[in-house]
Amino acid sequence: MPSDLVIVYHRQPYEEVEENGKTVFKENKSPNGIVPTLKSFFGRVENAAWVAWKQAEDPANPQFERVVQIEDSFGKYTVSRLPLTAEQVSSFYHVTSKEAFWPILHGFKEKYNYDPVDWDTFRHVNQEFAQAAAAEADHGAAVWVHDYNLWLVPGILRQLRPDLRISFFHHTPFPAADMFNVLPWRGEIIDSLLACDVVGFHIPRYASNFVSVVRSLRDVGQVPRIAVDPDFISEGSALSDRTVPKQIETEERTVRLGVSPVGVDTGYIRSVAERPETSERTESFLKAMGGRRLILSVGRTDYTKGGAEQLLTFERLLEKHPEYRETVKLLHVSVSANRNMTAYEEIQREIEEIAGRINGRFATFERTPVSLISNAIPFTDLVSYYRAADVVWITPLADGMNLVCKEFIAARSDEDGVVVLSEFAGAAIELSSAILTNPYSHKNMDHAIEAALTMSEENRRMRMKDLRRVVEKYNTKAWAQDQLALLSPEDFGGDTEAA
Repeated sequence: MPSDLVIVYHRQPYEEVEENGKTVFKENKSPNGIVPTLKSFFGRVENAAWVAWKQAEDPANPQFERVVQIEDSFGKYTVSRLPLTAEQVSSFYHVTSKEAFWPILHGFKEKYNYDPVDWDTFRHVNQEFAQAAAAEADHGAAVWVHDYNLWLVPGILRQLRPDLRISFFHHTPFPAADMFNVLPWRGEIIDSLLACDVVGFHIPRYASNFVSVVRSLRDVGQVPRIAVDPDFISEGSALSDRTVPKQIETEERTVRLGVSPVGVDTGYIRSVAERPETSERTESFLKAMGGRRLILSVGRTDYTKGGAEQLLTFERLLEKHPEYRETVKLLHVSVSANRNMTAYEEIQREIEEIAGRINGRFATFERTPVSLISNAIPFTDLVSYYRAADVVWITPLADGMNLVCKEFIAARSDEDGVVVLSEFAGAAIELSSAILTNPYSHKNMDHAIEAALTMSEENRRMRMKDLRRVVEKYNTKAWAQDQLALLSPEDFGGDTEAA
């Protein structure tokens, strides 16, 4: 049956597991990833579909299930699965998306690798996604495409189905023209995005950067701007803007720019935090700490996340303040994104070397300053760590949003704890009551962690109260409502309330 809403995202919306020799589809364990957030839309429409890829040895195998019907707590929906070979996955995702696009999006020109890119394969995979979405969508349906590895889908889809309403949401940073235009395929990418009715971003700066790229490549005339909501103006963030672009006029259409930051499921996190077993685990962690204070850092192993810079800051802290060597512990969770990629191998090795050196220098028989965890932690355990931590330390060199800091805040119903956050994370424009820091500055990083450890209880609670207000206000439900309004057919002729 044709669908009123089609979501196009590279990942399948469930976990495939083997039970008694049979493949079973189970709901994702993590409640705060983008997948559960997107699936929350399915209850709002009569018929919905999801388009994703699945690795297959032989894409031509007639026994491969290209379309499966799913029924879970989010409702009934269709999943259209594109069979890709291991070679296609490697080319489309690991090489083009991660080695060429990822470093440019995050401002790391020196890590950009153009040579191994097979653009024909990338274009072909995007065409497969577009064709699958076109086949699933009802007349006039809304198709919502997600993230940079599907940049070409909107343009192809518009040619196949001009009747559709197409929205694209960008989950990473979007760089300004002088960085983005390093990509030799920039014109094709921008033309595809300009085929959308709506292009969405987390924060005003990313929308402004998108406009700068468009104007460097195409004549679109004046781009109107509106004032930014005060909740999205942060004096301490390098990403803060006072105005945000509203829409771009092309010869073919009006492209609306939607700005709304992805949040977390505050209700679910609160319910996990209030479970008796969570309290028991938290007490167990605190007992194991033996009166020491806990600094918690959680992220992926990626050169954009600033893990090495953070560990070096902690090493300087222990050098400067011998009293912290046995009274403060850093739990550094750095989960490998993809161990098969050289860039991630290098940063993982660097993190392990620095953590080992710190422990070698400052550990005693009873106390180890750094605990490094490179495996994924179950979310229920992570909430217990959030509850036990005195400080959450999130200092990426660049980050589209960052939900870890928001999860920490949502879990702290006791209204205590300190957030130290990089001013280059998208979340910094919302969380101005955090201690914002510049991870490129040793002095600034040192000052921020020292301030967090010496902050008075009154100041901690005042800041946390404001942080919780913002995170609760701009949770996943608020993001969903904003995006549904942009996708709504009756809303396309109206005014845009960006940011």
